[in-house]
Amino acid sequence: MLRALDIRDMLIIDRLELDFRPGLNVLTGETGAGKSILLDCLGFVLGWRGRADLVREGADRGEVVAEFDLSPDHPARRILAEAGLEAGEDLILRRVNGADGRKTAWLNDRRVSGEVLRRLSATLVELHGQHDDRGLLDIRGHRDMLDAFGGLEAMRTSVREAWRARAAAQKALDGAEAGLAEIRVEEDFLRHATDELDALDPRPGEEAELDTRRRLMQGAERIREEIARAAQALGPEGAEGAASTALRWLDGAADKAEGQLDAALAALARALVELDEAGRETARALEALDFDPLDLERCEERLFAIRGLARKHGVLPDDLAEFAESLRARLAALDAGEGDLAALRAARDAAAAQYDEAAAALSGARREAAARLDRAVMAELAPLKMERAIFTTEITETEPGPQGRDMVSFAVATNPGAPSGPISRIASGGELSRFLLALKLCLAGPDTGRTMIFDEIDRGVGGATADAVGRRLARLASGGQVLVVTHAPQVAARGAHHLRVEKRVEGDVTLSTVRALTGPGRVDEIARMLSGERITPEARAAAEALLAG
Repeated sequence: MLRALDIRDMLIIDRLELDFRPGLNVLTGETGAGKSILLDCLGFVLGWRGRADLVREGADRGEVVAEFDLSPDHPARRILAEAGLEAGEDLILRRVNGADGRKTAWLNDRRVSGEVLRRLSATLVELHGQHDDRGLLDIRGHRDMLDAFGGLEAMRTSVREAWRARAAAQKALDGAEAGLAEIRVEEDFLRHATDELDALDPRPGEEAELDTRRRLMQGAERIREEIARAAQALGPEGAEGAASTALRWLDGAADKAEGQLDAALAALARALVELDEAGRETARALEALDFDPLDLERCEERLFAIRGLARKHGVLPDDLAEFAESLRARLAALDAGEGDLAALRAARDAAAAQYDEAAAALSGARREAAARLDRAVMAELAPLKMERAIFTTEITETEPGPQGRDMVSFAVATNPGAPSGPISRIASGGELSRFLLALKLCLAGPDTGRTMIFDEIDRGVGGATADAVGRRLARLASGGQVLVVTHAPQVAARGAHHLRVEKRVEGDVTLSTVRALTGPGRVDEIARMLSGERITPEARAAAEALLAG
């Protein structure tokens, strides 16, 4: 709810402080006094795009401050949270317009952009009138309005969830088809490569083993010759034989050596044991180096085949087995692909059928709600002296989407037999205002915390019709807040809070001021609206009767 508006140096306003209250707030005054300027200033602080020349002549800058009350569940809090801003029960917007055209805005003393202000404004204020391009006249919002009127949120949720399920099923199918098509392009390569890899069947670590064997076999002849010489030098004709002979000689002399040879005999015995072990190991090494030349050829062929495939596929030799497994998996996916696609198509068709069913149910509910809305609006139009007008909620089929497959638009015909069309194109200024009021009355749901503003909604009407407008505005303001700029005394009399906009001239400067009216002052204002500048006793009596009515 709008609580206060503070304006400085804007257009013909030098300094103005306004307080607003719950219920119906009426703004009256002579034409040109500045009533619409107040709305321009409110739109400025809310970030609306409007006239550029707002700064008062001779001032360095203009400034507007608006204060709003926020309930704990007010929708503005979500916008504030998304922008990283906090607010308690009070929301203070301040915007400055320099004489050079530069604009700066603050929200509770923190700098914000005009975009944040505009997003907030949608939750704070509703403007209804000829320039209501963001409200009831915006065809893009008609479907949401009809759904809110019909209480169709649960069905909309079902349709939205069904749409998401359908989209997800279609995405899964498209992805599988694209993947399968990609695999089919390389099917010949996959089959040839897997056959080649399966035939070779490389093992991790095999390349290193083969390389070691190859190097051993390549140098085996030279190594074997040297080892054979060593074996001969260690054997009976070499070191082992000489050591055995020495042992016999020493053993024969030991009895006469008085123990002097005992240590030598023991050491020589140990040496013979080690020489025997060395000989056996050397013999085993000779056996290991005894190979068939064909083994070297086979080893080299396999080693070169493994390295060649690794280069061909751009992988390490030890990764060939894993690479082969990945190719086999892609082939398996190709072979099983058609079966998978059939299952995905069935899932997609089931999701589409569920969406179609939910969308059809929502369409039916919308048509039923549209009929109820048409009757409700028509019932409101009669007291507004538009009983010959026809209001229709048109529903046409459009492309399916998360909100169903219906396009909704509000159309009117001002007289029977006349062509119908969008409200903004068919209705005149006064008719448009009354259509909007009737529609808003029917669409009004629980209080959203937004302030509703009607700019000269009573244009072109008077008498009983103006009285009907006033009564409906008061009804609409019950439990909320409505601001109305009016020239109709019947409407002004219904206000819970009355502000008079006045224009005065000081020297060569024209200024606009606002006074809150109560008691006799309010009676005089309504009497002026009835009779003109000269207030007669009859006009004052009529004003008192309106206020009492």
